[in-house]
Amino acid sequence: MEKKVLHVIEGKEKHITETEVVRQSLPTMQFRFANPFIVIHHMPAKYFAPGSPEERLHPHPHRGFAPVTFMLQGQGYHRDNAGNAMTVTAGDVQWMFAGKGILHSEGPSAAFLAEGGNYELLQLWFNVPAAHKAEDPYYQYIRADQMPAVAVSAGVELKLAGGEYEGQKGPLFNFTPITPIWGSIAAGSQVKLQATPGYWTLLYVVDGSLTVNGNTVTGYHLVVFDKDDPQQDINITANENTRLLYLSAAPINEPVAAKDNFVMNTQEEITKAFEDYKNGLFGTLEA
Repeated sequence: MEKKVLHVIEGKEKHITETEVVRQSLPTMQFRFANPFIVIHHMPAKYFAPGSPEERLHPHPHRGFAPVTFMLQGQGYHRDNAGNAMTVTAGDVQWMFAGKGILHSEGPSAAFLAEGGNYELLQLWFNVPAAHKAEDPYYQYIRADQMPAVAVSAGVELKLAGGEYEGQKGPLFNFTPITPIWGSIAAGSQVKLQATPGYWTLLYVVDGSLTVNGNTVTGYHLVVFDKDDPQQDINITANENTRLLYLSAAPINEPVAAKDNFVMNTQEEITKAFEDYKNGLFGTLEA
């Protein structure tokens, strides 16, 4: 039996700076959080001519969660004041646990800008339980060749970034069980994914078109499945060549207070995060 679809949500344009626009499919007025999934941002493909000037999101703070980047095209460069500096190439994944507080900057790498090309990524916010929010920051970088293939069949190229699926184990560490599977499905191909009963299960369509348990879903749309439905089958047929990200996670049954760059449990903790940042307790980081 097929798992029930609760929502199909279109990612709306959102300005994260004066010049940078993303498609945000979580949170929305229609559906807020699937805790631990707090934010889903898709930065659509943007072309940079060879020799383009630097374009970065300059140092900004985070606390209480993990921003996770799935690099779709191009190459990004990450720096933070925990001492991490890494280039993230198309097909790679980056997980930065902000913990008690971190400053980081991000944007296309110098090498990418010199050559030019399309730059595209997904950035998600993975929440963590309250017991871990005050821990030290932690960084993981996962190359494309470190992620095992799953749901292997003709026209289906999907990789497991974290968690366990079909006896395989993805390399991404997380404080609670989270299983991200991402990749592409060729037009006319089919695949069946199995959801874990009681888990939040989401499917984001980057581009193309899929039929998902009888629903036609096109690019920039997020499918939210009913976590309380005991059925497990997610039947997918690609109507066009399609890229996607499948997410499954054990719920974190705690209050969520999220504002700007902080994800905590209470409004008082959010206020404290703003005060700590204002008072310089997050440290410093050059652009």
